[in-house]
Amino acid sequence: MTLKIEKVFEYDISTELQASIQTLLIDSFPDIYPKDRIYFKQLPHFRFLALNQENQLIGHVGLEYRVMNLNGKPVRILGVIDFCVSQNSRSQGVGSKLLLEVDQFSEGRNIDFILLFTDKTNFYLKNGYKPVKNKCKWMKINYETQTTNGIGHEEVDQLMIKEVGKTAWSEGDLDFLGYFY
Repeated sequence: MTLKIEKVFEYDISTELQASIQTLLIDSFPDIYPKDRIYFKQLPHFRFLALNQENQLIGHVGLEYRVMNLNGKPVRILGVIDFCVSQNSRSQGVGSKLLLEVDQFSEGRNIDFILLFTDKTNFYLKNGYKPVKNKCKWMKINYETQTTNGIGHEEVDQLMIKEVGKTAWSEGDLDFLGYFY
């Protein structure tokens, strides 16, 4: 499969591209994704988009860069948001190529970890991620009303990371210093 991956900053997304992203996100997350926007809780800083030979959008990953607090120390996190591949393009390596693009982007940059949440751990294990258990603290956002509902604080399953810097991950407390992806 011929695949082209493009990086697009959020503020550069055209109306046409927005429609393609929205269709892919709704098709990928049909029961929960908002029908009126291209983000779940908050806009990512930028996205990698996978396009097929017909220039159709077949894969997407949003990325957000921010500091979090891991056991009292700041860590620089590149968060993976709304990672998806179109139904017809799954099991063809598109997802792994998008994750490789994220890895390559992270090399040599001031990023300690790539972080994501998933219930499909096997795919991410094959792509170098590892599950971690931390007691997390985050700002709770109601994605439907887009309002803040307080602070969440609990151990979270389905958290996975990839170490891309020189810092080692440790169990304990992880304060998102913001919303939960």
